Amino acid sequence: MSARNRLFYARRTRGSSSEHGFSLVELMVVIVILGLATTAVVLAMPEQGGSLQAEAERFAARAKAARDSAIVESRPVALTVGPEGYEIARRSGGQWQVASHQDWVEGTQAETATGRIRFDSTGLAEPLYLVLRRRERQVAVEIGPDGSVHVRH
Repeated sequence: MSARNRLFYARRTRGSSSEHGFSLVELMVVIVILGLATTAVVLAMPEQGGSLQAEAERFAARAKAARDSAIVESRPVALTVGPEGYEIARRSGGQWQVASHQDWVEGTQAETATGRIRFDSTGLAEPLYLVLRRRERQVAVEIGPDGSVHVRH
């Protein structure tokens, strides 16, 4: 090996210590970026069981289906709302037969003055104003006397 090559080799291997690892500032920047990314993921995660708005939309869709069923089958359909969930029942043979039961998502509270409404064979109904609450949020569902169903924010 010539003297010139030995000098070049010696300079390369004696480099500064910053070439052999990461500085504290570089490590801190990476930690901050990871923290921000983690925060973004946690905030973007959906609520357990879906949002309260989705819960109200599901209830409204099932109420509309109950109304439509009453019209198509030409027989009354009842919608009973309680603190644990709601039921849809059909009148058959002089008695109410429960067709389906749905539970509210955990943490959802339902408040209504009327616990049971009935859609007649023309789709008309007794009015219902239902307020769903979960934590500090609330959404209302209104069923009009004409059988219309609306979700109010």
